[in-house]
Amino acid sequence: MVHEVVAEVWRGDFLESVHHGTLVAVRDDEIQFAVGRPDLVSFPRSSNKPLQALAMLRSGLELDGDLLALACASHSGEDFHVEGVNRILAKAGLTVDALQCTPDLPLGEAAQREHLARGLGAEPKYMNCSGKHAAMLATCVANGWSTDDYLSPEHPLQVATRETIEDLAGEQVGAVGVDGCGAPIFGISLVGLARAFARLASAAEGTLEYRVARAMNEFPEWVGGTGRDVTTLMRAIPGLVAKDGAEGVYAVGLPNGSAVALKIADGSSRARAVVVVEALRLLGADVDSVTELATVPVLGHGRTVGAVRPALALAG
Repeated sequence: MVHEVVAEVWRGDFLESVHHGTLVAVRDDEIQFAVGRPDLVSFPRSSNKPLQALAMLRSGLELDGDLLALACASHSGEDFHVEGVNRILAKAGLTVDALQCTPDLPLGEAAQREHLARGLGAEPKYMNCSGKHAAMLATCVANGWSTDDYLSPEHPLQVATRETIEDLAGEQVGAVGVDGCGAPIFGISLVGLARAFARLASAAEGTLEYRVARAMNEFPEWVGGTGRDVTTLMRAIPGLVAKDGAEGVYAVGLPNGSAVALKIADGSSRARAVVVVEALRLLGADVDSVTELATVPVLGHGRTVGAVRPALALAG
């Protein structure tokens, strides 16, 4: 089967719904366990961002710390995220007018209400991919490449990105599309995505891969934002590298050379963290510090009456 049940939605003692998906766990490039067909090509969406950031460093971008973490981010559009985007652009002698990502509002209903109440609207700098786009533009400036067509798959930046993804994944890109932000998205298998994250998280000190992983480890709030599960995971588990993606994608790497990659088939984000935490537990990781991510509450009349839980097929 391409997809199998990976999470169950319980309302009281009644199984109300299920989420199907595909998952793979690797250690030292060897598959430890899998659900569904993780060898098939899918779009990693924003889980590709740390690999895109690595491609930029390999192309000569000088970025580190919080701003490198922001280049890997699907950020929430908080004030410090937007200020960081401005800093990246300013270092390259650019302004927000150079951004070609989609105009958007900050993530989250509460943040959007506050944003609109301040009289602000949708702009590219608030879009969750603006850190990546700012870093892409800075890479173009560093190389003397055109900034007008940096989103073209044939642009030198995107060619370098594709080569880096293929290098870390250990496989050829199997599909090319347009991501939600307008940048090219390069499709690989979940096995390749897990392999890439394992290599990032276990990279030797002094390498560019290590530099990306360290930035994400040290500045997890720049990768996600306040209250985001990807931020919670990286804060709680030393050395862990995590990146969520649209359409139910998640990838996590650990410094011992193990990693997990998954996709929820219906594209929902509700079950992603639940399944990731269970997969990490099965890999032997200590997940006691992230028990709040191990289930998602199901509400009835404003109170918890059930939970989203990992499926029995994953329970060890």
